[in-house]
Amino acid sequence: MYSVTQRIKTIKQPRGGYINPKIFGVDRINDGKLLNESENIHASLIGLAVDYLTRALLGSELTDAFRISIMGAHSADEMENAKYLLLSIKGLDNESIRSACKLVGYDVVFRAGKTFFRGVDIINPDELTIENVRIMVNRSIAFFEKYGPVILDSPTFEGGYTDIVSTGDGDFVTRDTLWDMKVSKNKPTNKHTLQLLMYYLMGKKSIHSDFDLVRNIGIFNPRLNIVYTLNINQISTDIIEKVSKEIIGY
Repeated sequence: MYSVTQRIKTIKQPRGGYINPKIFGVDRINDGKLLNESENIHASLIGLAVDYLTRALLGSELTDAFRISIMGAHSADEMENAKYLLLSIKGLDNESIRSACKLVGYDVVFRAGKTFFRGVDIINPDELTIENVRIMVNRSIAFFEKYGPVILDSPTFEGGYTDIVSTGDGDFVTRDTLWDMKVSKNKPTNKHTLQLLMYYLMGKKSIHSDFDLVRNIGIFNPRLNIVYTLNINQISTDIIEKVSKEIIGY
């Protein structure tokens, strides 16, 4: 059995992908801010910090927003340090952002194992990096003010899993759209669009009635400050049937 992302890695997609990213509508948002070109910590840490801080500022409890980090810290036997970092996160001041960047360093323990853990003391974002995180979190909050509100945060798909795909969870659901947040310098790929379609189909089969009104899939990239959206009706029934049966296992 696979997670959604693991399953996608095993799939050879047709030319352009099951859903070509080029067919998504594009909304470029201009907030008048430019990101600093220099960042001194890994992009994956920045992406996680932006994601989790956004959830916290949208109203999630810190322990929920940084849930994976806390579980990783527990596995690394560093809960005292994790609690200290968590209590240091109070908003978007420098210390809060610095603590968030360190705290997400524990994610790798949960996701990949202790073998890949190098400690969080070496994660020290400089002022340029901290400012980039602050800008991207503010962009994310502005995005949800325009496209929200969020009605499901980190939805799982109980009732929609199969003997092939047994785990996986989405990012956000608003009234009529399933969203994925990608903090990346690159445009969406066909792996990203297939992931979203799988989440949508699994959501429709799940126990969550909130998916009954979902009509669109979308990606928000706060690094590029671009919103990508697609109405499900623009996807052929052949593609939906093929992904449902051959990839997910319905």
